[in-house]
Amino acid sequence: MQSLKAIKLGKSLLSRDVHTGRVLAQQAAVQADFYEEDQRSMQKTARRIIDEDINPFVDQWEAEGMYPAAKVFKKLGDAGLLGVNKPVEYGGMGLDFKYNIALNEELGNINCGGVPMSIAVQTDMATPALSRFGSDHLKKTFLEPSVLGDVVACLGVSEPGGGSDVAAATTSAVRRGDDLVINGQKMWITNAFQADWMCLLANTSEGNPHRNKSLICVPMDTPGIHLAKKIDKMGMRCSDTAVVFFDDVRVPAKNIIGKEGMGFTYQMVQFQEERMAASAVCVTSMINIINQTIDYVRERKAFGSPLLNNQVIHFRLAELLTEVEMLRALIYRATDKFVEGEDVTMLASMCKLKCGRLNREVNDSCLQFWGGMGFTNDVLVSRMYRDMSLTSIAGGTDEVMLGIICKGMGILPKKTK
Repeated sequence: MQSLKAIKLGKSLLSRDVHTGRVLAQQAAVQADFYEEDQRSMQKTARRIIDEDINPFVDQWEAEGMYPAAKVFKKLGDAGLLGVNKPVEYGGMGLDFKYNIALNEELGNINCGGVPMSIAVQTDMATPALSRFGSDHLKKTFLEPSVLGDVVACLGVSEPGGGSDVAAATTSAVRRGDDLVINGQKMWITNAFQADWMCLLANTSEGNPHRNKSLICVPMDTPGIHLAKKIDKMGMRCSDTAVVFFDDVRVPAKNIIGKEGMGFTYQMVQFQEERMAASAVCVTSMINIINQTIDYVRERKAFGSPLLNNQVIHFRLAELLTEVEMLRALIYRATDKFVEGEDVTMLASMCKLKCGRLNREVNDSCLQFWGGMGFTNDVLVSRMYRDMSLTSIAGGTDEVMLGIICKGMGILPKKTK
């Protein structure tokens, strides 16, 4: 990937060092007010790994359409960063969820969306329910190696006929003696080509779609699992995504996480962590794009003066940063309440909704200010424009988030029979 030396600005557009000092100082002050010293220290550890083992290779991984998840996860696992809020007896640090949000904010400094998303699958999507409700056997077999970075996990919820509509999942897991025989199909599975195991949502009985599902730990090398193809995506290029088929896949019934039939409920709980974590990642990436845009429009001249001198530009950048800080405050509030044990379904959904919409707004507005350069693959803003469009779709669409919020407000119309 080229740098702005090509147009004599003398700065690398993909470097995290391109920032506006005053804005950065203000951002650090905001974080310092919320995070304690131990949390900031953990962020520094994560930042070293990002700077040394991830960002120098992102361009290569994007070009190749895959990144070495096992290698990256091992680095993170050795540093204790894949299990900050997981139990100590299973390799975790046993800390509260605030540490997890601190980590995800730092992961937003990765120069793409695919790698943070893949990491979040491991930490905030495939393992929270297992950590909370799984048996000791399942935690030893699947959670502990995931926390240590010895294996790669994936989450199997979405299907061709039901993405955000989790209750519509049709994949079945029928008891045969002491085993479950699984048949069906999952789609949009992040990490699938590199995963060692899947946290699978499947119907284990007939009846009410909210009470007939279970979460099941499924080794990906089990006979009958077929990865149909690697999906060619608009963005998140270095994150592998697959369609997965299950053809009479047999696993022990003891691989069910928690109580049979509680899978839908467990997944809803799991979504809370996922949506807050994803929002935290996006706060940092949006601030980085705003700061890089400030640097660019300050240097780029048109009609004899810097672009930044145009009121429409500096006012818009001020609006965008204000919106991002409001989102950050919402995330911090939701995090505090979650740590206190409150149900934050509504707040987490608000975070996810605002994150998706604001991501598109920030990256679209900033790309416009980059002009022709923004339409090239040589700059980070164009990559984030592609990658972060997914945040309004994955993990529950904007429209599904609005439905959840309306339900919490008591204004969602009841379905008519």
